[in-house]
Amino acid sequence: MSASSPAELTSPGHGGGLRDIRQSRFLLKLLVRKELKVRYRGSVLGLLWSYVKPGVQFIVFYIALGVFLGLERSPRNPEGLPNYAVYLFSGIVLINFFSEALGNASRSIVNNGNLIKKIYLPRELFPVASVWVSAVHFFPQLVVLVAGCLLAGWHPNVFQLLAAVAGFAIVGLLATGLGLLFGSANVYFRDSENLVDMLLMVATWASPVMYAWSMVEEKLGAAWFAVYQANPITIGVELFHYAFWFPTTDGTTAMPPNLFTLWTPLGLVIALAVVILGQYTFRRLEGRFAQEL
Repeated sequence: MSASSPAELTSPGHGGGLRDIRQSRFLLKLLVRKELKVRYRGSVLGLLWSYVKPGVQFIVFYIALGVFLGLERSPRNPEGLPNYAVYLFSGIVLINFFSEALGNASRSIVNNGNLIKKIYLPRELFPVASVWVSAVHFFPQLVVLVAGCLLAGWHPNVFQLLAAVAGFAIVGLLATGLGLLFGSANVYFRDSENLVDMLLMVATWASPVMYAWSMVEEKLGAAWFAVYQANPITIGVELFHYAFWFPTTDGTTAMPPNLFTLWTPLGLVIALAVVILGQYTFRRLEGRFAQEL
């Protein structure tokens, strides 16, 4: 048997990056199962918390914003949003996915420090597994959303269903890229966790989850609205609104201009650029993970 050629050798502690995830699918499944078991160990409700938490969040926001602040359309408030409950919940499920995915991914390397110090495996598995765990929690909420939409007269077409897939892909890629970036930085600078927490707090209000995009355009003007609209989370939320909320309305409520011709491609490009930046930063820093942990 011939000896391995130098081209086949890699530096210690470095692998092929996200490309190794495909070859480590079994390990990824094990990590996802481990995260789920650890999270719900000793819990009575278990995975049912995926329904309880967003349900309580939805009720609080609906009463505060839809009822008290008048964002829900009613005979007394014809300027409000029709089917505001669907509008609100379709944004909540997506922003919750992003918040959980990024929050857990940014802590995934530090939280698995003991395992990283004992054996070598592709370190990208940890933040990617955190995103997958968040996806597991996302889909029960999606089922509830679809059920609510059907009760509200949901009649989507294929293009609107594809918009939902595009919105989820944009937000998932963004969470993965930022998770790699902050997950690696958190090993060296633990302040990264606090920075992520502030980022997530802002993200909830910096996208049209609870209010209409037209309110932002009216207050900021066209130039600053374009900056607001370029946010991939904003694009993802609006795609979800188009897929789930818009088909429950009479179709007279306007969607953001150029959502599909400009903003959706731009959101995908920005999300992919963040993944590339996150992977580059991760690979530059991962060589000393074991020593720093």
